[in-house]
Parts: sequence; C-alpha cells; structure tokens
Amino acid sequence: MSTNTFTSKATPAPTSWVSSARFRAFVATFSTVGPVAYCIALYMNWPVFTFHPGTNRFAWGLERAISGEGPNMTWYGWTLTALFTAAVLGYLGALLPERITNKISFNFVWVLPWLAVPFLIWDLRQWWFHP
Repeated sequence: MSTNTFTSKATPAPTSWVSSARFRAFVATFSTVGPVAYCIALYMNWPVFTFHPGTNRFAWGLERAISGEGPNMTWYGWTLTALFTAAVLGYLGALLPERITNKISFNFVWVLPWLAVPFLIWDLRQWWFHP
C-alpha cells in the first residue's frame, strides 16, 4: 500500500481594499473632518442648496424663505456641504505617503464627533428651551 503525500502551498488571502493603508487614511480623515465640517457649515450657514418644501423647489446656496412659500430647509444643504468637504479631504488624506498615514491615530475618529456634540446642543437650544 502506498500513500501519496500532497503538499499544498499556502496561498495568501487576497488583499482587500478595506485593509489598505490608503483606505484607512481615507476613513480616518473623512470621519474626523465630517463632524467639524458639519459644525462649520451649520454655524456659517453654508448649505450647498436650500429646499423649499412648500413648492418642492431647490435653490443653489442659501436662499431665504420667500413670502407665501413657507419655510425653507437648509439641513440637507449643510449635510451635503459636510459630505463634500469630508470626501475631498479624505481623498487628499488617502494620497499621503504610507509613512505618514501609519502615524494617523484613530483616536480623533472618536474624539472629534464627541466634541461636536456640545456645539450641536448649544446650536439647537432654541428648539429645546423656550422662554
């Protein structure tokens, strides 16, 4: 009786773009810049567009409420401003050399959103505390 011995070479698992240093840098930058960009867009009132729900009309940039059309909504525009800003800066962060991106700490990914919460509470106080 003869036995055959098979030796198989261990093939490394294919690398995923999720585990790449560039994606890690994008995620860290996007997650860090996003809340800050949203707070700045909210404070400075920089929406990409304004939505008028009474007439289902969109306007580029900030447009004040028009008499007879009801209130305007800028929240969607602020959110898009923050997403664009975070995406562009995240892309630029992904272009950084790996020796720099390896030094990026994920602590800021958690710290900056938590630091944005007090600002958001302060900004929304008019809706919670009526005199």
